[in-house]
Amino acid sequence: MATISPRRGTVGSAADAASDDVVVEGISSRVGPVIGALRLSLGWIFLWAFLDKTFALGYSTGRDPKTGVVDRFGDAAWIHGGSPTKGFLTFGTAGPLKDFYGSFAGAAWADWLFMIGLLGIGAALMLGIGMRVATVSGIAMLVMMWSAYLPPDNNPFMDDHLIYALTLGVLLGIGAGHHLGLGDAWNRLPVVRHHRWLR
Repeated sequence: MATISPRRGTVGSAADAASDDVVVEGISSRVGPVIGALRLSLGWIFLWAFLDKTFALGYSTGRDPKTGVVDRFGDAAWIHGGSPTKGFLTFGTAGPLKDFYGSFAGAAWADWLFMIGLLGIGAALMLGIGMRVATVSGIAMLVMMWSAYLPPDNNPFMDDHLIYALTLGVLLGIGAGHHLGLGDAWNRLPVVRHHRWLR
């Protein structure tokens, strides 16, 4: 059986395929930059959310909803004691899990876990490293965010969080870290070769 490795664009045997991190048949090397750009775009969504909540840059954090006035680096910033989870988990949830999510709105552990997740997932996706951990963590976070507001406003069950979660799964499956990323170099590190879950 011949296989095509997306990161090298070469044909190899099935035995070679077993040693590779990801082998996908039929991916054209011309699609590689698009795959890399999709990974970078999704990574930027996570990383930007971290930056905006940390510094209140005026997109979803630091903007007065009534007046539209932006208070960059103001009291809403996480670095100044603002809670990145309190507003959404208090006022933005709906459905059967509303009380569950509301019970830890603004809790320090929830703030830290959420922000570490945003930073870690965003950085891993931007760099193309640690895609397995980033994918599992990202899917878990996105499904939780989806479940915090049920049903969605514009569809019986589907929203952007589920689309992003599915996209993460596809990106992992097609070896997106190897396109416009550091996936190849990362996977050659001895610690990563010995602990494949770090790939």
